[in-house]
Amino acid sequence: MFESAEIDHAIDKETYDAEIPALREALLEAQFELQQQRRFPVIILINGIEGAGKGETIKVLNEWMDPRLIEVRTFDQQTDEELARPPAWRYWRMLPAKGRMGIFFGNWYSQMLQGRVHGEFKDPRLDQAINGAERLEKMLCDEGALIFKFWFHLSKKQMKARLKALADDPLHSWRISPLDWQQSQTYDRFVKYGERALRRTSRDYAPWHVIAGADAHYRSLAVGRILLAGLQGALKRPKIHPEKVSAAPVFPSVDQVNLIDSLDLTLHLDKDDYEEQLITEQARFSGLMRDKRMRRHALVAVFEGNDAAGKGGAIRRVAAALDPRQYSIVPIAAPTEEERAQPYLWRFWRHLPARGKFTVFDRSWYGRVLVERIEGFCSPADWLRAYGEINDFEEQLADAGVIVVKFWLSIDKQTQLERFEEREKIPFKRFKITEDDWRNREKWDDYRAAVGDMVDRTSTEIAPWTLVEANDKRWARVKVLRTINRALEEAFEKSDRHERKRKDKN
Repeated sequence: MFESAEIDHAIDKETYDAEIPALREALLEAQFELQQQRRFPVIILINGIEGAGKGETIKVLNEWMDPRLIEVRTFDQQTDEELARPPAWRYWRMLPAKGRMGIFFGNWYSQMLQGRVHGEFKDPRLDQAINGAERLEKMLCDEGALIFKFWFHLSKKQMKARLKALADDPLHSWRISPLDWQQSQTYDRFVKYGERALRRTSRDYAPWHVIAGADAHYRSLAVGRILLAGLQGALKRPKIHPEKVSAAPVFPSVDQVNLIDSLDLTLHLDKDDYEEQLITEQARFSGLMRDKRMRRHALVAVFEGNDAAGKGGAIRRVAAALDPRQYSIVPIAAPTEEERAQPYLWRFWRHLPARGKFTVFDRSWYGRVLVERIEGFCSPADWLRAYGEINDFEEQLADAGVIVVKFWLSIDKQTQLERFEEREKIPFKRFKITEDDWRNREKWDDYRAAVGDMVDRTSTEIAPWTLVEANDKRWARVKVLRTINRALEEAFEKSDRHERKRKDKN
């Protein structure tokens, strides 16, 4: 895979100087057209051998193009803030918006390769990380991103020659970093695992480009030409109309019976039982959140449901058990302009809690398979693909110790009508009712089918759905709190078992 990059590629200065003006002009034109169209972001991943000219080449690109439209990100050792969240959080929050370019040093490939080379983990975990990188890139490309992946390469002989030349030059010996010396000792292992990652993740939507790094003129021209060809091709590509994207259909059950139909919406609590059970569950929740074992976890609660099902009231009863410094509530409405310029999961990744904290999502990423599906805000291919993307997202949260609880609060159509009419009569509740709420009643059956599909496809062992009978608000509020408490207790017990096994091995 690296053989061609290890032969002596070189471009003489005269040829280089002759080509640069036209290449630079074309890159600038493509960059400004990218900004004007704002159809997609460009993500450039920089990896490879130390000393192969990675930094120097990006410096040249910044000189050739407008650096105001380029975001260069370097991911070094994880900060405490990053360590307290899932590994991908640090990358998601730095993604460039549509119309901009982001250059990532120390990206997800750097982290996995360094970890394997230095024996922090073995091949199965490396393969897991490679699979995760492939899924991430597929999702970003499906959301419209243009990804360039560059591996800057030197042969072992070329690397040693470069280090010796720099070490012997008193004016430039400072350019040798500890990482250069370190990689000179681990070169064979780094190349071995690098080849494994490239082989497994070079795909038509995000191929790897191996760049011979020995000659500065050659590598700069090679990278510049690849970027230009990719940008021009993507900018000229017509936007595919959502209705023209083919997707496999989703069929309802043959007998038309839906999971929501199985709920007993007559379940209720009288006032005295409600007040006693509510206080009991709130006290239990407060104690669990203060438990020292919570330091290993974060808590995410997702609230979805029919309009007027009582999500806000349930959330308030949950929050009432805690110090406001322990939690945050994220209300999700129509995406802002900033959010529309990013993949749809971006606005949720950025709000994930650190360990020991709790975030409530009032509406969530499930909007992609509910309102966006029903209202036609995305194509069938988009929302069908989202089931797998959401499961992958929640698996990443669970792997990082995040406890995910998901609630669908369900009421019947008559109860919803009564609550709508009540809201219109009470002055301080009128703001809760909108024309969209009334209009959505006409699509009751469509939403019922979408909810059934959502639960069938995303209720997993690591993040199951809890269907809440919400005709009686008291019953719903207690059930929500009790479910959260059980999820916390089960997670703590699981952590304790793992800790005991770890100690037994030692």
